[in-house]
Amino acid sequence: MVKNFDEFQQASKENIDLAVKSVGNVSKSAQAIAAELADYSKKSFEEGTALIEKLFGVKSLEKAIEVQSEYAKAAYEGFVAETTKLGEMYSALAKETYKPFENLMAKAK
Repeated sequence: MVKNFDEFQQASKENIDLAVKSVGNVSKSAQAIAAELADYSKKSFEEGTALIEKLFGVKSLEKAIEVQSEYAKAAYEGFVAETTKLGEMYSALAKETYKPFENLMAKAK
């Protein structure tokens, strides 16, 4: 009975250690994702402000349309790049979260 209790206690300790490691990985990844989103938001706001300043300085409708078109193209490309980067970060988060449990799953089989 003592042997079973010791095994149970050891398994519980290992599971707690795995959970703590997983939470640590999630926390680091979530902070990186939040920082990336904050940087993108700041950059996007600055680019929008620069657009408005440019638009106030144009003298013709054609130039205003040209400036707006350039901004729209750059904003779209930036958005696509950012969502790709965030997708990769979320994928890495999922992999890092699962990694501590790989051995546990292998033992269970």
